[in-house]
Amino acid sequence: MELTDWTPDALLPKEKTRPKCSPDGVLIQMQAASLNYRDTVVVRRGYGRLTGSLPLIPVSDGAGVIIETGDIVTDLKPGDLVTPFFFQDWPSGPYSSSVSASALGGMRPGVMQEFMALPARLVAKTPKHFNAIQASTLPCAALTAWNAIVASGDVKKDDTVVVQGTGGVSLFALQFARMRQAKVILLSSDERKLEIGRQHGADHLINYRQNPDWSQIVREITSGVGASHIVEVGGAETLDQSLRSVAGGGTISLIGVLSGLKPALNLGPVVTQNIRLQGITVGSHAMHREMVQAIEEQEMEPVIDKHIFGFEEVGEAIANFGRRSHIGKVCIDFSR
Repeated sequence: MELTDWTPDALLPKEKTRPKCSPDGVLIQMQAASLNYRDTVVVRRGYGRLTGSLPLIPVSDGAGVIIETGDIVTDLKPGDLVTPFFFQDWPSGPYSSSVSASALGGMRPGVMQEFMALPARLVAKTPKHFNAIQASTLPCAALTAWNAIVASGDVKKDDTVVVQGTGGVSLFALQFARMRQAKVILLSSDERKLEIGRQHGADHLINYRQNPDWSQIVREITSGVGASHIVEVGGAETLDQSLRSVAGGGTISLIGVLSGLKPALNLGPVVTQNIRLQGITVGSHAMHREMVQAIEEQEMEPVIDKHIFGFEEVGEAIANFGRRSHIGKVCIDFSR
């Protein structure tokens, strides 16, 4: 699928020459993709120069089966289910500004194509118990949550983590926090979604529409101490409540800005309470591999929305994504 104008309606099927496998590369037959909020921004040219240029193959996250390997590739073989890394140029170590331009589905062609040829070092095997649709959820949403909870967040047993909503990142954060034996408080404005959170291990549920000052409830649940970690996806309209909820010495992982970019904040508590405000930008290849190992060991499974789209419905899927009616990951099955 190729984007020919900056709107979801301009995503159209297009024939292209089948790519060739390099000596150090793999040829992947793509089978599934999953959407992130980022994809809805890219198709409207919302990231400026990092959006890339037209025509553009969109979507960053996908999974497929290797059908050919290069002559010098030894650690992968035909039949392996793999995912391309979200940031192609972040093997390990700290984030640097040069990483951003290497994201798939922006400056580099994305996964909405039948075949992808990539260097073998730029893909990862998936958990053995995953199918392609499940695997497609890992490169951005799962890795972002892993970075927030584990790699950067270092959440520990009996910590209290606040998770906002039931989107892909939030539910992965819930699952990873439970994997670390932390307690989880989940927020949503929808009772049905709160129930989904409970089913996946949330210890406490808060309807933030009924309780707009939800930080008070977080404080009550934690006996006045506050949460040790907040997974912040709301942005402008929720960050103040997160600051009121977090414990002294705690961390707010800023991941999303769904409600806006410019909050009005009282920054005093950040300084006087030694609060860490940590931006999270997906993660490295090394983090991804560590996450896959942990998922496999725990036999964890992603939460996938019941409505799975077909390959040629990607424009519709992106257009509908912004309505936020989904639970978990919105996925695309290439065989449909």
